Amino acid sequence: MDKNSSQALAASITRAASKQTYYTIRFFVDRGLVHDAYRAYAYFRWVDDCLDADSLSLSERRAFIDRQQSLLEACYQGWEHTDLSAEEMILVELVHNHPDRSSGLEAYLRNMMAVMAFDVERRGRMISQAELNEYTRLLATAVTEAMHYFIGHDSPSPQGDTRYLAVRGAHIIHMLRDWQEDVPAGYINIPDEYVREHEWTLEGVDNPAFQEWVRGRVHLAGSCFQRGRETIAQVKNLRCRLAGFAYVARFEWVLNAIERDGYRLRPEYPERKSWRAGLWVLARTLSSSLGLQRLVLKDVSGSLNSLERTKHEI
Repeated sequence: MDKNSSQALAASITRAASKQTYYTIRFFVDRGLVHDAYRAYAYFRWVDDCLDADSLSLSERRAFIDRQQSLLEACYQGWEHTDLSAEEMILVELVHNHPDRSSGLEAYLRNMMAVMAFDVERRGRMISQAELNEYTRLLATAVTEAMHYFIGHDSPSPQGDTRYLAVRGAHIIHMLRDWQEDVPAGYINIPDEYVREHEWTLEGVDNPAFQEWVRGRVHLAGSCFQRGRETIAQVKNLRCRLAGFAYVARFEWVLNAIERDGYRLRPEYPERKSWRAGLWVLARTLSSSLGLQRLVLKDVSGSLNSLERTKHEI
C-alpha cells in the first residue's frame, strides 16, 4: 500500500465515522500534519469497530488487540512488517512519519491502545471505581496529547494535571450519553461498588439511586469543564484554543440536556445535531476563545433570541 493510498483510506474512514472530526482536522490541524491526524483517528476507529464486532469471541478479540499492540511496538523499534492489512499500514505510515519517542503522538498511541485493550477485558463484566478512573485517565491523556501534537505543534501549552481536565469531563458525559447503547453491548460504566451498595440492577434509568449517581457524575464533569476551560484559555495557539473550546462546548450541551431531563438518561440525544445546538456550540466556542463575556443560551430548545451576557469573564 503506497503513501497516497494510506492517506486516502485514513481520510475516508474519518469522514465516514465523524464528519465533525473530519472537518476539525481539515481546518484546525497544522497544515503539514493533516494527513497524519487523519491516520491517528482512522486507525483507532478501525480498531474499535473490529473489537465491537459481535462475531468475534473473547479469544479472538484478545488475539486481535495483542497483534495491534505488537505492531505498535514493532513500529517504534523499526522492525520489518509483513502480512499487514491496509488499515494496519495506516499505523505503520503514521509512526514512520513521526518516529520520535516520548512525543505527544506516542503518548496518544500508547494510551489509546491501552483504552482498547481495557475494553476487550472488561466487556460483559462490572468494573471497579479504580478501573473507571483509570479508563478515563487513559482516554483523557490520549485525546489531549493528540490535540496539542497536531494543532499548534510548535506552540507552548500548559502542563500539569489540569491539562487533561477538559477531556476528562467530556469522557464522563460521553459515557452518560451512550449509557443505554453501551450496556446491551457489554460496556457497563458504573462502579460495581456503587451497584452492590444500593442493590440496584442495571435495568431502568428511573431508579433514584442511579439518578443520584448520574447527578454526581454530571457535577464532576461540570467541575472538570470549568477548570479545564481555564487551562485551555492559556493555550497560545488560537486554532488549538478554538478546537479545545469547541470540543468542550459539544459535551457541555449534552450536560445541560441531562440536567434538564432531571438526570434521567435517554437512549438518544438527536437534537444535539440540530442547527440550534450548533449555534449554541459556536457561540460558546467563540466567546470563550476570544476572551469575551460568556454568551449563555438560556434554553437551547426554545428561542435563539434568549442569548444573554453574564458579568463573568471566561
